[in-house]
Amino acid sequence: MVKPQPIEKVIDLGDGRSITIETGKLAKQADGSVMVKCGGTYLLATVTSATEAKPDTDFMPLTVEYKEKFASAGRFPGGFTRREGRASDYEILIARLVDRALRPLFPDDYHADTFVTITLFSSDPEVMPDALAGLAASAAIAVSDVPFHGPISEVKVARIDGQFKINPTPAELERADLELMVAGSYDDLNMIEGEMKEVSEDVMLEALKFAHAEIKKHCIAQKELAELVGKAKREYCHEDNDEELRARVREQCYPKAYKLACSAIANKAERERQFSAVCDEFIAENYPEDFEGEIPEALIKRYYHDVQRDAVRRAMLDETKRLDGRAMDEIRPIWCEVGYLPGPHGSAIFTRGETQSLSTVTLGTKLDEKLVDEATVQGSEKFLLHYNFPPFATNDPKAPKGVGRREIGHGNLAMRALKNMIPEDIPYTVRVVSDILESNGSSSMATVCAGTLALMDAGVKIKKPVAGIAMGLITDTNSDKYCVLSDILGDEDHLGDMDFKVTGTRDGITATQMDIKIDGLSYEILAKALDQARRGRLHILDIIEETMPAPREDYKPHAPRIVSIDIPKDMIGAVIGPGGKIIQDIQATTGTTISIEEVDNKGIASIAAANKASIDAAVARIKQIIAVPEVGAVYKGKVKSILAFGAFIEILPGKDGLLHVSEMDWKRVEDPHEVVNEGDEVEVILKEIDEKTGKMRLSRRELLPKPEGYVERPERPAGERRERHGDRNNRRPNNGERRGNGEHAPRNNNEQPMD
Repeated sequence: MVKPQPIEKVIDLGDGRSITIETGKLAKQADGSVMVKCGGTYLLATVTSATEAKPDTDFMPLTVEYKEKFASAGRFPGGFTRREGRASDYEILIARLVDRALRPLFPDDYHADTFVTITLFSSDPEVMPDALAGLAASAAIAVSDVPFHGPISEVKVARIDGQFKINPTPAELERADLELMVAGSYDDLNMIEGEMKEVSEDVMLEALKFAHAEIKKHCIAQKELAELVGKAKREYCHEDNDEELRARVREQCYPKAYKLACSAIANKAERERQFSAVCDEFIAENYPEDFEGEIPEALIKRYYHDVQRDAVRRAMLDETKRLDGRAMDEIRPIWCEVGYLPGPHGSAIFTRGETQSLSTVTLGTKLDEKLVDEATVQGSEKFLLHYNFPPFATNDPKAPKGVGRREIGHGNLAMRALKNMIPEDIPYTVRVVSDILESNGSSSMATVCAGTLALMDAGVKIKKPVAGIAMGLITDTNSDKYCVLSDILGDEDHLGDMDFKVTGTRDGITATQMDIKIDGLSYEILAKALDQARRGRLHILDIIEETMPAPREDYKPHAPRIVSIDIPKDMIGAVIGPGGKIIQDIQATTGTTISIEEVDNKGIASIAAANKASIDAAVARIKQIIAVPEVGAVYKGKVKSILAFGAFIEILPGKDGLLHVSEMDWKRVEDPHEVVNEGDEVEVILKEIDEKTGKMRLSRRELLPKPEGYVERPERPAGERRERHGDRNNRRPNNGERRGNGEHAPRNNNEQPMD
């Protein structure tokens, strides 16, 4: 069999790096497949699409999957099976980014099941695969016969040391104050997501323009590749329409729908009921009870949806009237409350119109950190934010199905909005949980606001409060007329042209997410939306700060207390002990939880407990272990053993010194047991540390009052001492020698060198 010759296109990134798109070599039975290569990172993207749509399908059933093989980084997966399992949050987030960029560009009447699969087969630590996933997916569709109004591409843009860069390395991202994933076609942008460190609106617009210039190069390369492959797009027919019925629905329903759109009905349920009644009236009037035949209800509802969409949009464009009667830049009424729940370490309610978040904060230790063990990323996260959206929030009568992709995506956006405001030196692992109890648009932005309040209620010293707002857009395809909407409703999101979420402090943007459903969005409109979002954000921050001007001075009484102390690297083992014996004993006896990690060539011990006394006890134990003995310092030591010439005293954990009989008391001590016994605690002073051996000489008598009239025996010259002790083995000592004060001197055989 002849080895196939692939077709390739190379994209020059302009800084010595390049991206190669290869097709015709792998996965040739898929409708389209490409291998995208950059450095040592290889992504295989495939697309498969059914030839026919399923009956009664009136939407685009697109599924995007992103998967990283552990073998791509030369690693084994964790777990007992040692194989890849369900998608991680990171993989789901990348799949969502690609899905949001692709979905708007499929034909409106194309309803065949379509699957896009992107797999990382080889990874390069210097090339981030998420920046290539959108390009790979679009290229696979470009070389296929699947209908698509593309191509598109995604790039990651960062501002590093004041300069923009496309697809930076992980190390470069650590120095960035702006990181955006930007997707678009040759003509327009259609998806943005990222985080920033309080950058201005002008800087964000510059970043978008810089990214779009690179995206254009990628789109040209894909078009050229598709021409080389030469595969024509398939013919399809996925909708059966009745144009006469469409016209009747518009004629009879539009005036009623337009009147309702201008009626300023604030209540979501009532508004939905009245709009639905218009469609029900049409069916009742045109298909009476004695009607013989099948009522085309699905078609009627589809046509009425288009009528309602047009009516709502024209009401805003022509009458400047929104569904609930607000002005275009007006924010819904807001009320907030902190400390509502007594159990969590912090809690807050944030309600904006008919959208409500009840958020809680839990403070934990290092042991509560989220462990990250993925194919290309390993480590831990100490700030977590989880978002929950139960069905009852929209009065949906069904059982909850657990965490879905939407919950992961919304929670990630809120996490990125808040994370840079968490103090770097906070000793806690922090978990924020937002439960959406009501929803009528902007629930992820309500999460940001409620999360800010809950963190302040918990006593977390956030750098600045953060607020979020969702912006919408309505455009007229037949003119240059448009309106930008602040704080959009759910219906305005669904029927509008843009969902643009912006979060930030008073000083700049911290995160953003934008999905655009139309072509031709100008930077002028984007600039207006950003400015209007800034004004709305400041209004919300006023209310947040009125509710809680600053974080609590202290954590709540039932919150765990955590302190951190530094440990010399060579003492970490001593604190832990063999098999963890020492640290386990400290935790058991003090009622604390202790974790130790090595950072910057030193150990950091985090000690958590429910009260200060327990923490103080654990700190004292650890400080004893890591303490360095100091000459002249007084210690309360424990007698470990007794010999004829003195006692060995443990003045610090694992550090013994010799208390010679001559240093036990001012009077002569014949037997050490006269003064101490094993297990006794005794105060001693450290007199000397031998520089060569490290052995320590202790004294007890120097801490005792000196007897009145005591005279110290004069020190003999060194030579005399050597002569006297030279025949130590040939004579017995003169036990009758007396000190100047009349007390017996120590026996010579007790005058042992320090041990």
